[in-house]
Amino acid sequence: MSQITTHVLDTAIGKPAAGIDLTLSQFIDNEWKLLSGGTTNSDGRVGNLLSDNITLEAGRYKVLFVTEQYFLNQNIKAFYPYAEVVFDIEGDGQHYHIPLLLSPFGYSTYRGS
Repeated sequence: MSQITTHVLDTAIGKPAAGIDLTLSQFIDNEWKLLSGGTTNSDGRVGNLLSDNITLEAGRYKVLFVTEQYFLNQNIKAFYPYAEVVFDIEGDGQHYHIPLLLSPFGYSTYRGS
């Protein structure tokens, strides 16, 4: 399993958010370095964000969720064109789940399991 996983739920309709493009980046030398990306599936997840054999070092990371096109596909004008979740990891190889709860006018996140 990827060390970093995510799950996007559209709380306005109570269903997973399929078709959201996202990227995972690491903050190195005062800039963001792109590590990977993907698009959420019908369950609102990206199955292979990182290869199983990759263990990330301690540091600062972010997942950038591009939400604008998701809402435009539903003919909904959303307030936030993207959601950026920045977090720190310890570098000990543990799993980090970064869920996003999304609606047209708000979003929230937490450290999942």
